[in-house]
Amino acid sequence: MFFRFSRTGKRSLESLSEQEILALAISSEEDDGRIYLAYADALREAYPHSARVFEEMAAEESHHRQLLIDRHVARFGERIPLVRREYVRDFPERKPDWLIRNMPLEKIRAQAEAMEAAAHRFYLEAAARTRDAATRKLLGDLALAEKSHESLARRLGEKHTPQDVKAEEDETARRQFVLTYVQPGLAGLMDGSVSTLAPIFAAAFATQDTWQTFLVGLSASVGAGISMGFTEAAHDDGKLSGRGSPVRRGLASGIMTALGGLGHALPYLIPNFMLATSIAVMVVFVELWAIAFIQNRYMETPFLRAVLQVVLGGSLVLAAGILIGNA
Repeated sequence: MFFRFSRTGKRSLESLSEQEILALAISSEEDDGRIYLAYADALREAYPHSARVFEEMAAEESHHRQLLIDRHVARFGERIPLVRREYVRDFPERKPDWLIRNMPLEKIRAQAEAMEAAAHRFYLEAAARTRDAATRKLLGDLALAEKSHESLARRLGEKHTPQDVKAEEDETARRQFVLTYVQPGLAGLMDGSVSTLAPIFAAAFATQDTWQTFLVGLSASVGAGISMGFTEAAHDDGKLSGRGSPVRRGLASGIMTALGGLGHALPYLIPNFMLATSIAVMVVFVELWAIAFIQNRYMETPFLRAVLQVVLGGSLVLAAGILIGNA
């Protein structure tokens, strides 16, 4: 659960010098331009108008890149250090080209809008950490350029009505809710539900003592909740990723982790071992199917894939705990 603390080799945005911030902005504009061109190539045959829009967006990124290069040459010379987004902690990642080819148009549009939003947040953070007036002005102008881009739907030739605007605002609020609460909460629920199965059921079948089993489940669930909560809150401040308050995400992850483990620990408050175990097993399958439903509902994971990942995986962990307890 602590693996996300070990991000060796990555630096925070705060630790970058002004030259490194400019170098990061240059490489990011290059990457985004390539991605927009890849979108255009993928859409050209079926959606030629959309492909032209993405080509225009790539041209804009190229213009931004040239402005940044000119500023770097004026301040630091022609040698630009290699600083890429994957070297910076919490910087939003981009999907490689080969994952783009089979993406539907709506998914590509959503990805492009997310890229513009991430670029806007980056330029705001970068400008706030720059003291040179001309560089600060350039970064601020680029932030405004990313923010003032017409919505992708409008640029693709779609007409907006007040109802469309409301729907867009609702979708933005839903996406923020998913990023701040659903994603960390789902990760916590999965961790709490699955990772505590083996110790709880191993203790149950090894001791045949419901009270001792409950204490094992309680300690495992609370400990896992504290661990996951602190890990989620500490690994990303949400400024670059746009995932929202780290405290809220940490609470969502920690609480759901604890609840995921307690769900099949609480039945062992029943003194009768067989009755408690039967109820706990039923609770486990309800939890696993609930996780699969949430993945399908909010994360757009195909339901059969979610079932295969969660229910099958959880069942194997449950079986492992029972086998170990009976050894």
